[in-house]
Amino acid sequence: MSEKDRLKRTRNIGIMAHIDAGKTTITERILYYTGRIHKIGEVHDGQAVMDWMEQEQERGITITSAVTTCHWLNRIINIIDTPGHVDFTIEVERSLRVLDGAIAVFSGVEGVEPQSETVWHQASKYKVPRIAFINKMDRIGADFFYTLKMMKERLGMNPRPIQLPLGYEDSFSGIIDIVKCKEIIWDEKNFGIDYSLQDISQENIEKALKYREELFEFLAEQDDNFMEKYLLGKELTEGEILSAIRRSTINLSMVPVLCGTALRNKGIQPLLDAIVNFLPSPSDIPTASGFNPKTDTKEERICSDKEPFSALAFKIMNDQGRKNTYLRIYSGKVKAGETVYNSTKKTQEKIARIFLMHANKKQRIMEAHSGEIVVALGLQNTTTGETICSSNYPIIYEKISAYEPVISMAIEPKTREDQERLDISLKKLMEEDPTFKSRLDEESNQIIISGMGELHLQILVTRMEREFGTNVKVGKPQVVYRETISRESYYSSRFEKELNGVKHFGGVTIKVIPQERGTGIKFSNSVQNTEYVSEYFDDIEQGIKETTLSGVLAGYPATDIHVILTDVVYSENDSSALAYKIATSIAFKEACAKADPILLEPVMSVEILAPESSTGEIISDLNIRKGKVERIINKEKLNMIKAFVPLREMFGYSTDLRSISQGRASFSMQFHRYDYLESKK
Repeated sequence: MSEKDRLKRTRNIGIMAHIDAGKTTITERILYYTGRIHKIGEVHDGQAVMDWMEQEQERGITITSAVTTCHWLNRIINIIDTPGHVDFTIEVERSLRVLDGAIAVFSGVEGVEPQSETVWHQASKYKVPRIAFINKMDRIGADFFYTLKMMKERLGMNPRPIQLPLGYEDSFSGIIDIVKCKEIIWDEKNFGIDYSLQDISQENIEKALKYREELFEFLAEQDDNFMEKYLLGKELTEGEILSAIRRSTINLSMVPVLCGTALRNKGIQPLLDAIVNFLPSPSDIPTASGFNPKTDTKEERICSDKEPFSALAFKIMNDQGRKNTYLRIYSGKVKAGETVYNSTKKTQEKIARIFLMHANKKQRIMEAHSGEIVVALGLQNTTTGETICSSNYPIIYEKISAYEPVISMAIEPKTREDQERLDISLKKLMEEDPTFKSRLDEESNQIIISGMGELHLQILVTRMEREFGTNVKVGKPQVVYRETISRESYYSSRFEKELNGVKHFGGVTIKVIPQERGTGIKFSNSVQNTEYVSEYFDDIEQGIKETTLSGVLAGYPATDIHVILTDVVYSENDSSALAYKIATSIAFKEACAKADPILLEPVMSVEILAPESSTGEIISDLNIRKGKVERIINKEKLNMIKAFVPLREMFGYSTDLRSISQGRASFSMQFHRYDYLESKK
C-alpha cells in the first residue's frame, strides 16, 4: 500500500461524552463488529476490553483513555475511548489535542449534560470535526428531537440528522436512513450482527422526506457542485450526497447526527460507515504547525513520511515499572532504536521499542509512520505535551493545557518503607497526570496532594497502594482556595545587598489592579525609558510568576490580577537579575497586602435530574448550601435543575440527594470558576 493510500484510509478518532452516556459500550460494539474482539464485554459486568484498569472494572467507569485499532470497509480506525467523569477531563483534553475527528455521544434521555458541554468546547478549541450519536433510544424518556434542540441551544452547533429513530423507547427497532431513504431494522437474536434494509413505511415517509429536503437545502448552500444539480432537479447519487456531507463535516459547518442503542446492539454498523464516510483522514486536516526553537519562526509539517520526523507526546502511562509514552506522529517516520530530539527540553532521547496498542495489550512494530498513534518505550525524560523530532529539523508544537487542582488532602506513609515508596509513586503519578500535584507543607510537615475532585484523589491513593505497594493514611478532603485583590495599589521596592562578595541592586515600582474572575495573572510593562533596563524585564516577569504561587492572606496562589511594571531603578555597576527578581517579589506582596486581599473559592456548576415531587426540597437544600439556582428545565415528569454551588458545600452531597429524593434523583458537577469566599456557616 502506498503512503498516500495508507493515509487516506486512516481515521484517528476519539469517543467523548458525559459519564454513563455509553462511550465504552459503543467502543465494545465497534470492536466486535469489526472483528477486533470475539465476545462483547459489558461495562456493568466489569468485562469491557477498553476498561482494563482494575478500578475501572470495579467502578464501571472509564478512568484513563485507552487506544485501540480496528478495520472497517478497508479503512484503519485508531480509536481513543476517553473518560466521561469531570475529574478526568485532562484525559479528554490531551486526546482531542492529537485526534483528527471525534464521535460525540449523547444520552437520548438526559440530552446535553455538563461534561458533554465541556468536551464539546474542548473539541471546538482544537477544531476537531465531529459526528454525533444519540444513544439509549430504547430507554424510557428518550427523546431524539429534544436532544437535537439541546445541541443547538447549549452547544451552538449545527446538528443535521442523517438518521431518524424508528420507534420510541421499548418499541425502538432501528433507524430511518435519510440518505439511503431506507429503514434499517436489526435482528435482536444475533447480537445485532444481522440487519435488513427496507423501504420506508407510509407512516414515516413524510417525516423522512422533510428532513432529507432540509439536509439537501443546507448542503446546497455549502457546496456549489451539489447546489447546481439540486437546483436543476437532477438525481443525486448516494456517493455525491455522502461526499457533500463529508466536506461540510470536515470544514466544521455541520455535525451529522445518528442514533441507536449500543446496549441493544442497534445503530453501530451505520456509525462505523459514518466514521469512514465523514470523518477526516490525516491527509484531510491542515498541516501541523509549530515554531522552530532555533529561529523562533513558525514552521509547518506535512503529514508525510518524506518530511522530517516530528511527534507530540500526549500521554504517559507506567505499566509494570516501565514508562510508556503515547505519541501522535505528525510527520516523518521513526524506527525502534533511533535517537530523537526532545525540542521542548533540548535533550536527546532514544526510542528503544515501538508498539501499537489494544487497550493494555501491545503489538510490537519496528517502525512508526506519519499519521499513526503509537507507544514508545525508552523516552525517560519526555513528559505530557512535549515535542520529539529530528535534531536536524527541530520544531515545538503547542503544549497541552492542564487544569489547576480544586481539592486537596493530606497523606502520610504508614511505615518507613512506605515513605521510600511514596516519593517514587508520587513522582510517577504526577508524571502521568498533569492535574495531580503534591507538595510538602512546611508548617505541618505533611504531604499535601491535590487533584480535580474526591474521586480523582481516591483513585490515585488506591493506585499508590495497589500498583506501588505504598500504604498511606489519608486526611479529609480540603478545598483549594485562591487569593486576589479588591482594589488598586502601588508599591516601590529596592533590593541592595552584597552576596558572596558581589553587590546586587534592583529597584521596581509596580501597580496591581483587580481583574474579572477567571482572567488569571496578566503582566504588562509601561516603563518609558528602557535603554539600560530592558534586559531585566524577563527576570522581573519571572519574579512575578514565582511570587503569585503563594498569596499574602493564607499562602494560596494569587489570581485575577493585572500587574503593571511602572518604573525600574538602575545601577550601572551593581544591577543584577537576582536583585530585580527579589525586588519584584517584595513589591508584589506589599502591593497586594495594601489592595484589600480576599479569598476565592471554587464554585461548581451542578446539574440535578430529579422528579417533580422532590424539586422543591432539593432547591431548599441548595439554598442552605449557598447555591444559586440558574434555571429549572421541565422534561415530562422530571426537572433538570442547574445551579452554582461552592465546592466546600458539596462534600457528601450524593448521600443527601438520595435521601431527599428517595434515591430517584441524580446529579453531576464540574468546576465553573473561582469566586469570592463568603463567610462559612
